[in-house]
Amino acid sequence: MIKKYYDADCNLGMLDGKTVAIMGYGSQGHAHAQNLKESGVKVVVGLRKDSASWAKAEEAGLTVMEVPEAAKAADIVMMLVPDEIAADIYNEQVAPYMQEGNVLMFAHGFNIHFQFVKPAANLDVIMVAPKGPGHTVRSQYVEGKGVPSLIAVEQDYSGHAKDIALAYASGIGAGRAGILETSFREETETDLFGEQAVLCGGVTELMKAGFDTLVEAGYEPEMAYFECIHEMKLIVDLINSGGFAMMRYSISNTAEYGDYRTGKRLITEETRKEMKNVLAEIQNGTFASEFMQEFSSKGGRKARFLATRRVEAQHPLEKVGAELRKMMSWLKK
Repeated sequence: MIKKYYDADCNLGMLDGKTVAIMGYGSQGHAHAQNLKESGVKVVVGLRKDSASWAKAEEAGLTVMEVPEAAKAADIVMMLVPDEIAADIYNEQVAPYMQEGNVLMFAHGFNIHFQFVKPAANLDVIMVAPKGPGHTVRSQYVEGKGVPSLIAVEQDYSGHAKDIALAYASGIGAGRAGILETSFREETETDLFGEQAVLCGGVTELMKAGFDTLVEAGYEPEMAYFECIHEMKLIVDLINSGGFAMMRYSISNTAEYGDYRTGKRLITEETRKEMKNVLAEIQNGTFASEFMQEFSSKGGRKARFLATRRVEAQHPLEKVGAELRKMMSWLKK
């Protein structure tokens, strides 16, 4: 059973007298920086001088520095930059300024687990990974609530790495909701598998296949979009609120009967076998190696990635969906 911690189990004082450098000011970066600052932690933000986020961070009352200067000033460095550039930024702009006893942090285990980043042995290496997007991490904190978070310790040089992880998680508000302890390996491999096999790859391909099946059978694209794509949110919201049981309680008997009758005809033993293959490719590093090569400035330069993005954007469901969403006033900001 995974262990859970709350604010009562955390000592925010572990961060007293320490400077935390947040590298990056995107979705997670802005939330971590602002929440920690409001929790009484000394925070600096590390960015490129030409970053569009520089002014935003300053407007939020944060001290902003270029990445090497932020690394020099910090006792704790949290890397909140995209996976594909984290290793280069760390190795070239952060590592040279890390001192014995400093703390290196991530919100995802990818670069540490697959050893694209190899920290010095005299550092603590920990993870604090909120299980929600940055805007939710921020909005829940402002409301006096929090988003559950994972923590993990990869390297405990100081003997206090877990306490620091708990303190940081509490500082961003996670202790109000619950903090779960895991490992870099478990977080990384389950996260990648969930994204690929279910949340992104699996779900989008299922919706696209349903849309195509109905359109090819002569049904109107608008009807196919409503039934196979638009209503997905209604189902997921019910599951999110109360699990499969609440979803099945809330839908019609017709829908529930069809659920039981058809689900296993689509997710077959062959599908489950392929899921195991996907997991194996994640576990053995095949996916990580392919991903980093594709995004390397010296290698793929994202050629296949960008080509696939263009092809997917041209699928008829995108045009149909854009037109239908114009009818939905609640989606307009």
